[in-house]
Amino acid sequence: MSGTFLAFDFGTRSIGVAVGQQITGTARPLNALKAQNGTPDWNLIEKLLKEWQPALVIVGLPLNMDGTEQPLTARARNFANKIHGRFGVAIKLHDERLSTVEARAGLFEHGGFRALDKGSVDSASAVVILESFFKQSFGE
Repeated sequence: MSGTFLAFDFGTRSIGVAVGQQITGTARPLNALKAQNGTPDWNLIEKLLKEWQPALVIVGLPLNMDGTEQPLTARARNFANKIHGRFGVAIKLHDERLSTVEARAGLFEHGGFRALDKGSVDSASAVVILESFFKQSFGE
C-alpha cells in the first residue's frame, strides 16, 4: 500500500489532523477540527477525504500507559467506525501513547509557549501518530 495517508487524533473538543506520504514516512499537520462532545463537522471530514484521497486513514487509539483501555478509547474506536461507515475508507487504529507529550515538546522547542495552542498540539499529535504508524508498518 502506498500513497497518501490521513491521521486523526480524536478528542472531545478538538480533533487533530495530519497528512503524510508512505514513501517518505513523513507527515505534516493540517488544521485541527472543532468537535462538540466528540462529534466533528462531518462535512469537513468529507472535504478532507475528497481533497487528499487517502489510501488509508489512521485514527489514534488512546490507551493507558499499561496498555489498558480508558474511557476515550471506545469513543475513538466509534469515531473511526463512523468514518469508515460514512465514507467507506479503510481505517486502522494506532496506539497513540505519549503522542501528545512528544508533540508538545516539539512545538515548544520551535515556538515556546505561544506554539502550544490546543489545535496545534492536536494536529502535531496526529503527525506523531502517523509517523509512528509509518515506522511500525513500513520500517525506517
